[in-house]
Amino acid sequence: MKFEIHTYQTVDCVEIVKLFYETVHAVNAADYTKEQLDAWTAGSETRRAFEWNLSFLEHTSLTAKAGGKIIGFADMDADGYLDRLYIHKDYQRIGVAAALVRELESHSDKRSFRTFASITAKPFFKKQGYRAVKEQQVNRNGILLTNFLMVKEL
Repeated sequence: MKFEIHTYQTVDCVEIVKLFYETVHAVNAADYTKEQLDAWTAGSETRRAFEWNLSFLEHTSLTAKAGGKIIGFADMDADGYLDRLYIHKDYQRIGVAAALVRELESHSDKRSFRTFASITAKPFFKKQGYRAVKEQQVNRNGILLTNFLMVKEL
């Protein structure tokens, strides 16, 4: 599958928010309950798009596109924190996530990176050289979700 990596543009945000919701409910369903998935994605799409757009503009933010369609996105702040990484449910395991992570890391002058990985994403990040430092429970709208603080040192 051929895809291209692009710098995030504000016009991408509505499509990204939709991809996020659909991906979480499809891909993460093997590791989280429906109640947890609903809590993870709760909130207005319009509000999420507004808030995410602001943070995407402050971070190094990338999209992966195939045939003009966004199939993945990721962003990293100036301190090496990989905030979001989501790949469309129909484009899993073809190298999109790895390409986005490599590109973000290569744009950073940091020697270490960190992220909070879901149960689903933990094996992917291990393959990228990240190690789990701590398992934690995050409260989203009164529902607990497990994730892992993961770090990578160059």
